[in-house]
Amino acid sequence: SRSKCVASARDKDIMLLKEGVDPNHRHRLGWTALMVAAMNRQHSVVKVLLEAGADPNTGDHFNNVYDTSREKGIHSLEVLVSREDEFSSRLSSRAGFRGCTALHYATLADDPRAVCMLLEAGANPLQTNALGHTPRAYAKDGEVSTILQEWEGKFKEAQARREAEERRRFPLERRLKEHIIGQEGAINTVASAIRRKENGWYDEEHPLVFLFLGSSGIGKSLSSFGFIRMDMSEFQEKHEVAKFIGSPPGYVGHEEGGQLTKLLKACPNAVVLFDEVDKAHPDVLTIMLQLFDEGRLTDGKGKTIECKDAIFIMTSNVASEEIAQHALQRNALTCLRICEHIDDVQKSDDIEISRHFKESVIRPILKAHFRRDEFLGRINEIVYFLPFCHSELLQLVSKELNFWAKKAKQRHDITLEWDRPVLDLLAGGYNMHYGARSIKHEVERRVVNQLAAAYEQELLPKGCTLRLSVQSEGQEEGSMPSLRLEVVGEDSSRRMLDIRPPLNPDH
Repeated sequence: SRSKCVASARDKDIMLLKEGVDPNHRHRLGWTALMVAAMNRQHSVVKVLLEAGADPNTGDHFNNVYDTSREKGIHSLEVLVSREDEFSSRLSSRAGFRGCTALHYATLADDPRAVCMLLEAGANPLQTNALGHTPRAYAKDGEVSTILQEWEGKFKEAQARREAEERRRFPLERRLKEHIIGQEGAINTVASAIRRKENGWYDEEHPLVFLFLGSSGIGKSLSSFGFIRMDMSEFQEKHEVAKFIGSPPGYVGHEEGGQLTKLLKACPNAVVLFDEVDKAHPDVLTIMLQLFDEGRLTDGKGKTIECKDAIFIMTSNVASEEIAQHALQRNALTCLRICEHIDDVQKSDDIEISRHFKESVIRPILKAHFRRDEFLGRINEIVYFLPFCHSELLQLVSKELNFWAKKAKQRHDITLEWDRPVLDLLAGGYNMHYGARSIKHEVERRVVNQLAAAYEQELLPKGCTLRLSVQSEGQEEGSMPSLRLEVVGEDSSRRMLDIRPPLNPDH
């Protein structure tokens, strides 16, 4: 009778799949057919679903009966009956199952055959559910546990090979340069240190710690793409240490935990950015010193979190003025030696921060601010971010104009083009103290404002091509060059737009 039911279920699945039903379709309460088949030892159904493209790594959206009842607005008895009738009656109604894969369920069913079928189809034995448990955490001592342990080893080896191949094909320097303009020296320093860690050439007792120094808006925080970010301006008061690592027992918020400790507990090998660390309270710096020195952190509940494999990056604007001035002086000396015009200097790595400057100027400033030699002593690398050179400013302007050109096309079907002199003109709006943000504001002020005014005055035909150029004729001697906005006709003719200036609020 049982084999007939299984055959009937398999035949029904085959028929539905032939009719075009998605093999990864979910039940209204969150599970998939593959999870049901794995839990109920329906090997032929597992085989059919996997062959049809069912994803063995999809996680369950069902948590437990009572949570799901609240989420869906359904009576808990109805959820319980549905779960038992349409999934399995062998599972606890109170246990959490969110994020469980078909492999988790095959393990719970203690079914070696289903476990092997799923693993051979690409199931990840290291994938965790919402509770952070891999399938092996639910295995009994015996065949299933042995199979999972063996496959975990294979999966880690294959993963390491893929990651190594990916690093060879796309070096970290190249990946960082996709997000950061210029800063060759900073990129090379960071990439070299991370490469040592990725390839096992590092001190496993301590995490990697960087301090990024330089003016605002030059890439210190952008270089943290995909990282965990902590804004240290939120921890300027003594009592905010509790927000950082969690309140001690008996205090408000004890059960919630700290912002940093929660993140590190979930991902102990994360890359964590402490943005504007110079604004943090000294007591917070004391906590960070323990983190950097011992590679572990004790939270408000007294639990110790090991994070020796983490990478910590601090950014600071301390000494930014001195660094910028020193870089500009070195830039001027370089130009005198190799060229007549500063525009000819093409690489920021031509400019280096001298060792004497680092020791005699920067080190005393850092020591005076952080007031602790041991804190500075735990920093592996101090990375200097320098002001942009002219060629990098042109890249920044191009990037910003391309951003607005894309918006113009998407929102208004307008094609935006520009001449090279436009880049030079807008690059002139660079302010060393505000970095790339000054270029962004210059483009908005001189280009986007004109576009918005022209659009409001209905001067832009739908689907037109606009060309930006530098106004050369009619300029008074000594006056700032201006931008000209022209509509380009199908015959390549150009018609300058007569954009009325906004009314003065005083009128």
